[in-house]
Amino acid sequence: MRELFPSFLHSIVVDYFPIFIKLTQQPCLVVGAGSVAARKIELLAKAGAKITVVAQEVSEQVTKIPNLTIHQKAFEASDLDGFKLVISATDDFQTNQFVSDCAKAKGILVNVVDNPALCDFIFPSIVDRSPITIAISSSGVSPVLARFLRAKIETIIPPAYGTLAGLAEKFRETVKQKIAVPNSRRIFWENVLQGRVAELIFSGKNEAAELELTQMLEQSSHIENQGEVYLIGAGPGAADLLTFRALRLMQQADVIVYDRLVSPEILDLARRDSDKIYVGKERSNHSVPQDEINALLVKLAKEGKRVARLKGGDPFIFGRGGEEIETLMQQGVAFQIVPGITAATGCASYAGIPLTHRDYAQSCIFVTGHLKDDSVNLDWTQLAAPNQTVVIYMGLIGLQQICDALMAHGSSPDLPMALIEQGTTAKQRVLTGTLSTLPEKVKHESIKPPSLIIIGEVVSLHEKLRWFKG
Repeated sequence: MRELFPSFLHSIVVDYFPIFIKLTQQPCLVVGAGSVAARKIELLAKAGAKITVVAQEVSEQVTKIPNLTIHQKAFEASDLDGFKLVISATDDFQTNQFVSDCAKAKGILVNVVDNPALCDFIFPSIVDRSPITIAISSSGVSPVLARFLRAKIETIIPPAYGTLAGLAEKFRETVKQKIAVPNSRRIFWENVLQGRVAELIFSGKNEAAELELTQMLEQSSHIENQGEVYLIGAGPGAADLLTFRALRLMQQADVIVYDRLVSPEILDLARRDSDKIYVGKERSNHSVPQDEINALLVKLAKEGKRVARLKGGDPFIFGRGGEEIETLMQQGVAFQIVPGITAATGCASYAGIPLTHRDYAQSCIFVTGHLKDDSVNLDWTQLAAPNQTVVIYMGLIGLQQICDALMAHGSSPDLPMALIEQGTTAKQRVLTGTLSTLPEKVKHESIKPPSLIIIGEVVSLHEKLRWFKG
């Protein structure tokens, strides 16, 4: 399967790569024996590490921790011999610097408490639902913020998730033997972990949950592995404008088929191991023709895959979603439709331009400025009517022709209009003017898609109601 990725997907960099290390019976060294060191020692002990402490002074808090080897002395470089990992938790900067330099020279992972610049790794805030562990890091920038986030997550993940994980572990091999196809096995576990079995565990009915899982497994051989397509509106740009349902389906989809207007921030919310296929289309440059996209969706679904088809805005407003659904219905492919916040409503809201207003506009019309034959041939008499708002998608190239046609059909040259570039995102920009002035203003700007045009008296409210600063 061919995967096409725009270059922007490769620009995201993380300061620390998250990884879980097995420390059971692994030799670890802690330099320092105060209260801060004690907290780190307790974490290592919980992970089953063999811990040695080197410190000139040892606090009572540390002496009470069992199974430690303690050397009450000043740190020397030779103290690192034989260790896999070292933590320096003294209150002396020079000692911490020396420990860090020596560890790095010997290729030993080192953490210096409260000094990220000296660290190879840092300690995250931890939500413990053993065997489930959730680690939260601010890359050392703000440990307090990481703790705040941990507290929020603690409130929404019941301790019973650990019990649920234990049940999954107990049945893991049995399920693997019973359900040989990996994709079918994944779907089975998703049904278990977000269905009645999970609810029984959360209610403390562990035996009933195990019985329910057993019955589901017995019935699994009778369930046909059918694919499905999720036609999802990804909204106008900002990732936090996705709906809950869109997010849930994106995280269970096996394949993501996405357009040019779907941002990298939104793609980051999809399931990590999903295949991602770029089928973006630009004016006069369709990387994958629509007929091929339709056929691709059918092919993937008939292979038993769950396919998230992501479209910017709402798929039923100039998104060609109707054409894709027609094909799916003709081929007997199951599908769901998840509406998205439209580009018009999202961009207008973030620009402080109400699409309707009792003093200015009692109706709103959505049109596209780009037709099949690359012309702009619209019902200009209807669009030039007063007391309404006209929203034009894909109208940048034909902006001058649009304005000329509206004025020729009776619209005032002074009718306010706005062009919104990359609306709802941090790069949002709003250019305002009139039918007679905006085209010339836009000529001198480098506009990057997506863009949206709004025409009507409501645009005059932009300066007064603008609230979002991109």
